[in-house]
Amino acid sequence: MASSSGSSSSSYDMPWVEKYRPSKVADIVGNEEAVSRLQVIARDGNMPNFILSGPPGTGKTTSILALAHELLGPNYKDGVLELNASDERGIDVVRNKIKMFAQKKVTLPPGRHKVVILDEADSMTTGAQQALRRTMEIYSNTTRFALACNTSSKIIEPIQSRCAIVRFSRLTDQEILGRLMVVLQAEKVPYVPEGLEAIIFTADGDMRQALNNLQATYSGFRFVNQDNVFKVCDQPHPLHVKNMVRNVLEGKFDDACAALKQLYDMGYSPTDIITTLFRIIKNYDMAEYLKLEFMKETGFAHMRICDGVGSYLQLCGLLAKLSIVRETAKAP
Repeated sequence: MASSSGSSSSSYDMPWVEKYRPSKVADIVGNEEAVSRLQVIARDGNMPNFILSGPPGTGKTTSILALAHELLGPNYKDGVLELNASDERGIDVVRNKIKMFAQKKVTLPPGRHKVVILDEADSMTTGAQQALRRTMEIYSNTTRFALACNTSSKIIEPIQSRCAIVRFSRLTDQEILGRLMVVLQAEKVPYVPEGLEAIIFTADGDMRQALNNLQATYSGFRFVNQDNVFKVCDQPHPLHVKNMVRNVLEGKFDDACAALKQLYDMGYSPTDIITTLFRIIKNYDMAEYLKLEFMKETGFAHMRICDGVGSYLQLCGLLAKLSIVRETAKAP
C-alpha cells in the first residue's frame, strides 16, 4: 500500500473507503444498538441467520465482514463464501455453488459455523430466494447465512422468518464528522470547517459517500473548502437554494424564479433541486406553521417529479404555491 501522506504516491493509494474500513465490529461508527447486538455474537460465537437492512453506506457489509473475521479468525478464507450483486446469483448458483460450500468440510474452532454472505440480497430473483430457503434449513448445523439489503421487504417472507433482522439507519452528522476527522488527521488533509460542513451536507448520512467526496475533493484541489466540495459533488449549491427560499419568504417571486432558472440551466435534474430544497427548508429558520406548509408542498411536488413530470414548469409551480402559502399565512 502506498504511503498515506499527501505525496505524489497518493494517486496510487487505496480508496479511503477501503483503507479505513473497520476490521472489528467495535470500531463501526453509528447504529449503536445494531452494533452492540453484533458484538455479543462476536463474543459468544453463536451466530443466527441474519438480514441486515438499511440505506447504502451505513455499514452493513462492513459489519458482516468484521463479524465473520472475528468469529473465524485465520479460518476466514475457508469458512466464508461471499457473493455480491455483481456475481451470478440465479437459481443455479444457489443449487450448486452455495450448496457445495454448505456441504464442504471445514475445520473450524468449536461452536463456530461457516458463513455465507449475500450482499445486495434484495436483487436476487424470487426463484433463487425460494431455492435458498431449503438450503438454509438443511445445513443449519454447519452453515449460517447473512443477507445484506437496502429494503428487507424485497426478501421473501419464508427467508425473513428464518432470520434475525438487524436494521441500520442513516448516520448522524456528528458520527460522520468524527470519522472524517480521523481520516483528515491520518492523511494530513488541509481543510476549513465550511468544507467539512459541505461534505456532511452532500453525504446525507452515507459514510461511504462522505469519504469518497472527501478523497475526490482532496485529489482534485488539495484543499477541502465549500466551493471545491460542491465542484466535485456537483449538487445544487445550498446557498443558491437558500437564497431562493429567502426570496420566496420576502415576496420576491421573480427573483426566486430567476434563481431556479439559473440552477435548471446549469443542468441539475429536478430531483436534485427538489431534494436540496427540501433539506434547506427543513433546516431553515422560519415560523413552524410556515415550515410545515412548505414541506407539505415540496413533498407533493417531489411526488409528481418521481411520477415522471419533472419539468421546469413543476418547479416554478412549487415556488408559486410556496408564495401563496406565505401570503395566506400572513393574513391572520
